[in-house]
Amino acid sequence: MASREPLRVLSIATLFPDAARPNFGLFVEKSLRALAAQPGVELTVVAPVGLPPFPLSLHRRYRALRDLPWTEQWNGLTVLRPRFTLIPRYGARFNPARVGRAVLSAVRGKSFDIIDAQFFYPDGPAAMRVADALGLPFSAKARGADISHFGHDPATRQQVIKAGNRAAGLLAVSDAMRSDMAAIGIDRNKIAVHYTGIDTARFHPGDRAEARTALGMGDAPAIATVGALIPRKGQALVIEALTKLPDVHYWLAGAGEEEARYRALAERIGVADRVHLMGPVANADLPQLYRAADIVVMPSVSEGLANAWVEALACGTPIVISDAGGAAELVISPIAGRIVERTPDAIAAAIQSVLATRGTQTEAAATLGGRFDWDRNGRELAEHLRRCAGR
Repeated sequence: MASREPLRVLSIATLFPDAARPNFGLFVEKSLRALAAQPGVELTVVAPVGLPPFPLSLHRRYRALRDLPWTEQWNGLTVLRPRFTLIPRYGARFNPARVGRAVLSAVRGKSFDIIDAQFFYPDGPAAMRVADALGLPFSAKARGADISHFGHDPATRQQVIKAGNRAAGLLAVSDAMRSDMAAIGIDRNKIAVHYTGIDTARFHPGDRAEARTALGMGDAPAIATVGALIPRKGQALVIEALTKLPDVHYWLAGAGEEEARYRALAERIGVADRVHLMGPVANADLPQLYRAADIVVMPSVSEGLANAWVEALACGTPIVISDAGGAAELVISPIAGRIVERTPDAIAAAIQSVLATRGTQTEAAATLGGRFDWDRNGRELAEHLRRCAGR
């Protein structure tokens, strides 16, 4: 007979929103809120805050992080925010041990049944340390760069593999991610696929003309990318593709280190008047962008199964994406879009192909995104953690 005692879950999430970064790890928050809503689950979230060593920690860029509360209620979740020392750029190999110590300090005197890591690195190896100290099983979830980068970097690879093989159970955001984990030496048989969810009350088809008017898009074909402006996301390839798409405007939602380079690139190749850098866009405002765009284009080097892919489809907007992560698990028909090589020519050709049929398939595309919902995500996560805890 299954235990009637609540399952006490300690979830470690270095990717988690806060007042200084409200969009940071929003998908993790949503998954944990769905978990907390399941019957018989008592959830405590520890979202460690990394700060550089003194006196660099006093720099004004870290002020908002320094001022975060150490404990708070965040959208119905109990969240602890202990600090750990973060060495920018060069300290990745040391982060699991530091995160682990911060977590143990924050939860001293509390009891749990299972430790949950919401990102494989550094959360997974940190969860392994916490679980060892408390004599508990642990689970870890792989989402993308935590395997594609940290699982291959010589400085962190062995910690990823060790945590994977010590865990009571593992999750992956796609079957492709599951294969990537197995390829670096993690036991495939202990990995379950755990698809993301989306808020279908927010992400659904709507009035496209109204959305375009609100964003000032005009009548020209519009493509969009949602994500950080970093090399891995491939926005530069899309900017270059515009030279073969003379009427198409490109809208980029996000901020990051490549912004200046993208502006310079657009100027140099003569498409600056058709490249619109929007800066960070709140999650609540993304449905309007998805509905307004003719296509969402994301030629990333690596992904797990990007939330933006699913959100765009749920709004009825097709996607043009690279063969990264779970792309083939989502683009299962031409209605959903295209999977392309990461070259400007291939991207331009796919965009032209989708534009030729755009406007007739909105509802059909939305049904493909409808396979994902947060209640299912939370229910599956609770079931997985109960198995790991022997409950």
